[in-house]
Amino acid sequence: MSEYALYVGGEWMTTENLLPVTNPATGETIAHVSQAGVNETRLAIESASHAFVIWSAMPARERAQLLNKVADEIRVRVDYLGEILTAEQGKPLREAKAEIMMSADYFEWNAEEAKRIYGQTIPASSNSKRLLAIRQPVGVVAAITPWNFPASMIARKVSPALAAGCTVVIKPASSTPLSALEMGRVFDAVGLPKGVVNIVVGPAGPIADEILSNPRVRKVSFTGSTEVGQRLMVGAAQDLKKISLELGGHAPFIVMADADLDFAVQGVIASKYRNAGQTCICANRLYVEDAIYDEFANRLAAKIRALTVGLGTDPTVDVGPMIDEGALNKVSRQVDDSVARGGVVLTGGKPLSVAGAERGWFYAPTLVANVPHDALVAREETFGPLLGMWKFSTDEEVIAWANDTPYGLAAYFYGRDMGRIVRMYEKLEYGIIGVNDPVPTVVQAPFGGVKHSGFGREGGHQGLDDYLDWKFVSIGL
Repeated sequence: MSEYALYVGGEWMTTENLLPVTNPATGETIAHVSQAGVNETRLAIESASHAFVIWSAMPARERAQLLNKVADEIRVRVDYLGEILTAEQGKPLREAKAEIMMSADYFEWNAEEAKRIYGQTIPASSNSKRLLAIRQPVGVVAAITPWNFPASMIARKVSPALAAGCTVVIKPASSTPLSALEMGRVFDAVGLPKGVVNIVVGPAGPIADEILSNPRVRKVSFTGSTEVGQRLMVGAAQDLKKISLELGGHAPFIVMADADLDFAVQGVIASKYRNAGQTCICANRLYVEDAIYDEFANRLAAKIRALTVGLGTDPTVDVGPMIDEGALNKVSRQVDDSVARGGVVLTGGKPLSVAGAERGWFYAPTLVANVPHDALVAREETFGPLLGMWKFSTDEEVIAWANDTPYGLAAYFYGRDMGRIVRMYEKLEYGIIGVNDPVPTVVQAPFGGVKHSGFGREGGHQGLDDYLDWKFVSIGL
């Protein structure tokens, strides 16, 4: 069994309190990790603050070279890192490796963006002045990352922060800290200056309290639940820290009668059942036009039944375990509620026992039809392999239903009529729209939501914006 230390000031630090890390597919403890408290978090912040002086002054070209080395090193280690990710999180190994490769892509993309942080020359009001606006890094950044994509979420936050000239303290989810600490080994291997990135693992309360109260931290980036994001926003306000939040989602997936049905079915499968439905942008509500509703339901249910559930290390497996018992129970509660209100389970609808992994948290990929609009699955983010299905008649009707949620992260639309496509993506109140595309996330485009799904963007050239401040310079001649 492996033991992992914290990564603080470029050194590996052990503590007496150890956190067990469990494989959700088997229930086995696979590692122990030293836990940080207030003191270790404060030391990590101090290390980042000291390193900021050197890192922010380093020429952008040199920072870019180091970020490219990080990308290269991640790719060299993809097989090993993928196995670690699957062991701690449960997703199929091919998905884990794809996440690792996307992590490398984020570092490579932002290495290039580091060299393109431009300022402005502003026309002056008189000949006796020259006016400039320059962009400078905000300072120490705290990156708080989730368990569902423990590698790529770190890369998506850390790489633009480093590109901008900031230094970082990472607080990964306690259930999946190994990917983060393995990333620390990558930073070590490429010679990143000590203290530029620090990694602390432990209970959220004391670590977050220190992050929010410590004046050295000037920016917080968080991905997680809306409820936690709201609390962090209140805490950040006490010190007027910059904050960006990527929070919950409740994505509608709309299928028009003129859509390529088989293509749309594959899109639903790719969106909903990837990572066992434990993604913030996956489809939660499926709206199908009435003319094709029955045929689409039959085709989709057949494809869902063909999905294989099991250990992520099995190359034939499509869907891995839920992260823990609480997650599985939430799905069960939503299914029971839907059935009690008149919904019909077309496939799935129950926990599964997997041979050789009887202690794992597995739930059958599930489709429930005829769900009333007041059911839990229609109102709550599921974060599991459950999809509710509704019939609609008009564009106005489905747009109203799709927007009837406090969330606004991602939405999907399948059809061929370009006029309908344009009207649909203009009226859907979401930060990300996938038109005939179930997996729209790419490193070169901005990712983020509106309403209760948060604010700020990660990815694309926009991903650096929240890590930079504008400084106006007026020069009298």
